[in-house]
Amino acid sequence: MSRFLDEKFSALKEYVPGEQPRDKKYIKLNTNESPFPPSVSVLEAVNSEEVKNLRLYSDPSNKALKEKLAEIYKVGPDNIYVSNGSDDILNFAFMAFGDRGAAFPDITYGFYKVFAKLYGIDSQIIPLEEDFAIDENKYFGLDKLIVIANPNAPTGLSLSLDKIEKIVSSNKNSVVLIDEAYVDFGGESCYNLIDKYDNLLVVRTFSKSRSLAGARLGFAIASKEIIKDLEKLKFSTNPYDINRLTQAAGVAALEQDDYYTANCKKIIENREFTANALKEMGFSVIDSDANFLFVKSDKISGLDFYLKLKEKGVLIRHFTDERICEYNRVTIGSREEMEIFLEKTAEILN
Repeated sequence: MSRFLDEKFSALKEYVPGEQPRDKKYIKLNTNESPFPPSVSVLEAVNSEEVKNLRLYSDPSNKALKEKLAEIYKVGPDNIYVSNGSDDILNFAFMAFGDRGAAFPDITYGFYKVFAKLYGIDSQIIPLEEDFAIDENKYFGLDKLIVIANPNAPTGLSLSLDKIEKIVSSNKNSVVLIDEAYVDFGGESCYNLIDKYDNLLVVRTFSKSRSLAGARLGFAIASKEIIKDLEKLKFSTNPYDINRLTQAAGVAALEQDDYYTANCKKIIENREFTANALKEMGFSVIDSDANFLFVKSDKISGLDFYLKLKEKGVLIRHFTDERICEYNRVTIGSREEMEIFLEKTAEILN
């Protein structure tokens, strides 16, 4: 780092995304991307005329996108916030609502720790249970920003709607953020609770179930007041945060929602197929409501399994945290990709 960097950032440990090697072609099961292309409507919407219009600024109000999201989720457009990826919403949430501290699990999405450190927020990091479940009782009455990924990552485990509601209702004087990046693969969304609780902020993304990871598009559903808070920060930093092509792609994706619902169903089927096959090989497989599996084997270390698969052209995600270093997270791809993954896994174990 340079000698000009503000000292308060010198100890900041940044988030490390999943690797994107370019040395050869891999089967990528490491970053939870969709194996399916965007819908035909998206391909038609991102056309040459839209590209020509890149000379013009995008709509800072994101009106068409908000209205379409409001129609899909049956809320008001003023209950919707859209952003350049859901990470931007997480960033603003820590900035806006973390003044009394934040609480989140020890094993979860790595960006929560980064944002807390970035804004100097005192963090209460709550260990998951022995089976990696979240004990909702540990989040009651904390009176600080609470951030929970549901389903959680990298475990894939979910909290039920009634448990989420207990957390929200017991922290009425602070924001409870539920990160639902993976909810479309078997979890239960809590966004319908926003009419009952003005402190609930539900964060979603187009990256996973809607095949638009490269477009960078996220959205939030919350009370009108929380949405206004997020808009205030947006218009104080980057009003044109979503480009014209991404806005068009987002609206078009929502117009073919059935296509994405069908793809989620295929991913769930591939997930169960892969989980059963891994169990037959002796793997421990955590029950998952996400588009990935969290697995380990007594026959090979987590690190060796990751490295040997990489040698064979298959990428999975390995973590170094002591509690989970024997596990790997395996994104669910197409049936063909999962069959190759299982074939290579059998070769390694044998």
